[in-house]
Amino acid sequence: MDWLTTVDHKKIGILYMLAGGFFFLIGGLEAILIRLQLMYPQSEVVSAQVYNELITMHGTTMIFLAAMPLLFGFMNAIIPLQIGARDVAFPFVNALGFWTFFFGGLLLNISFIAGTVPDAGWTMYAPLSGTTYTEHHGTDYYVIGLQISGIGTLVGGINFLVTIINMRAPGMTFMRMPMFTWATFITSALILFAFPALTVGLAALMFDRIFNGNFFDPTAGGNVVLWEHIFWIFGHPEVYILILPAFGIISEIVTTFSRKRLFGYSSMVFATILIGFLGFMVWAHHMFTTGMGPIANALFSIATMLIAVPTGIKIFNWLFTMWGGSIKFTVANMYAIGFIPTFVMGGVTGVMLSVAPADYQYHDTYFVVAHFHYVIVGGLVLGIFAGLHYWWPKMFGRMLSEKLGMWTFWTFYIGFHLTFFVQHFLGLLGMPRRIWQYLDGMGFNNLNLISTIGALLMGVGTILFLANVFITMRKPKTASNDPWEDGRTLEWTIPSPAPEYNFAQTPLVRAYDAWWHEKMEGNTKMTPVEPIGPIHMPSPSILPFFMSVGLFIAGFGFMYSKPQDWGTTGLIVGIAGLLITFTCMGLRSWFDDHGFHIEEEEILKDQGGKA
Repeated sequence: MDWLTTVDHKKIGILYMLAGGFFFLIGGLEAILIRLQLMYPQSEVVSAQVYNELITMHGTTMIFLAAMPLLFGFMNAIIPLQIGARDVAFPFVNALGFWTFFFGGLLLNISFIAGTVPDAGWTMYAPLSGTTYTEHHGTDYYVIGLQISGIGTLVGGINFLVTIINMRAPGMTFMRMPMFTWATFITSALILFAFPALTVGLAALMFDRIFNGNFFDPTAGGNVVLWEHIFWIFGHPEVYILILPAFGIISEIVTTFSRKRLFGYSSMVFATILIGFLGFMVWAHHMFTTGMGPIANALFSIATMLIAVPTGIKIFNWLFTMWGGSIKFTVANMYAIGFIPTFVMGGVTGVMLSVAPADYQYHDTYFVVAHFHYVIVGGLVLGIFAGLHYWWPKMFGRMLSEKLGMWTFWTFYIGFHLTFFVQHFLGLLGMPRRIWQYLDGMGFNNLNLISTIGALLMGVGTILFLANVFITMRKPKTASNDPWEDGRTLEWTIPSPAPEYNFAQTPLVRAYDAWWHEKMEGNTKMTPVEPIGPIHMPSPSILPFFMSVGLFIAGFGFMYSKPQDWGTTGLIVGIAGLLITFTCMGLRSWFDDHGFHIEEEEILKDQGGKA
């Protein structure tokens, strides 16, 4: 019950991690089935229909239900600690964000049990996603599941913006914020502007499917390219929503384990802002072959190449931070160091794809698949693994095994490069994306075999990581406040795991890398800005859980409300679900939540009797 009702950002962070990890395993299983099907020519491990379902659900699950929540887990667990806050700005909304994401993801995956799985590709291009070509409910599960899930992401983004703007500790100016906080801040701004575009697109597609609208139906005056524009105006910033927090994580880890201040901090900040800004300027580079014309293609081509500049600044700054540093090769740092060349490779192929005439050749081949996996897996997933090893003691009070961690790193890293490096050449040889089978004698056999072996190695790496987690969880919580001994930011000044109220006394920030600065001055703790006193905390609430359950039921009911399905029964179920949600909203509005106080005696007891 504690976990169902919690509004504590640290517990919500762990819930995001658990849910994201669960969906990551599902997405990984789908990927392995895809690779097994392509291991040999004319293989029949799965049918063509199941293959389409796997391709669709793998992409959708990994982007929306695995990568996003894992990053939100880090944001929840770490951001309030890094800025010296006791919680996020809106703890209730934070809980609501998690539960709507979770039930949206659950609705999407229930399609497997219902037997009508989304199968029009994770991008859901019209007219394939319209009722003409997919009469079953697969696309409806996608549309409504992502709508509900997207609410959680949007309110989460707004919450972090308000938290970072309003709740920083005294003395923490914007230019003293840690890089992970900056990355989260820019990411939250991107979420605020990008997700409404997806919401509008999904709403229009829902009208097309359920109410016979004509947004994307050419026979009724609609336009199929309109869906591509709407989807990619969201879809390209989404790439930066995913990768910027990973950049932030890498910046924290590289500085900690090089025992050096981040090289070019202010240029890193402005590079992050510029990447966020340019991310909105380039969406149509996904559409060079749709016939937009040479001027549009040229403009989007140049804008895409420009993004390489701030990204290059980041790469060089990480290298210069390590240069001359006293580097410790911990598991977290191995992932961070492995991230840098891997992401550069993904970036270089991105610049290749930005050349519009060349893109006509690369488009819809495995070259593109290799490119975005180098960015998303080689960038984002390595960043997530780095962050997990780095902040695990702060979140759980236990250190992950370094020995097992090294095995995980090398297995996953080698498996990753085996899987996706050869796919560049498959693409250049002409192997199209999304195909179910290929003929023998086309030169694809050996490369596909290598790729599948790599995918299985990545699977082994993931299992090793889970084994590490299970072994660690049986050990006592012995991690110190600053287990790496070189922590630079505020989260390393408080116990591991952090107490419910985070900081007994709000710290005074006197420099960038606030904790490192205090250690260099010879101080053993941060200077507080207040005496120890009662701390006001928000009350736990079951309402976010039931609001999300209501949306889940409503989505399910309305999906089956057509006359050929459940008809009126579906409508009644849908309205009942909305009633649950609106009732919970009413209860939240009518009854004031005054929270509770943690008293001074309890805080002093936690602190070992020391003020």
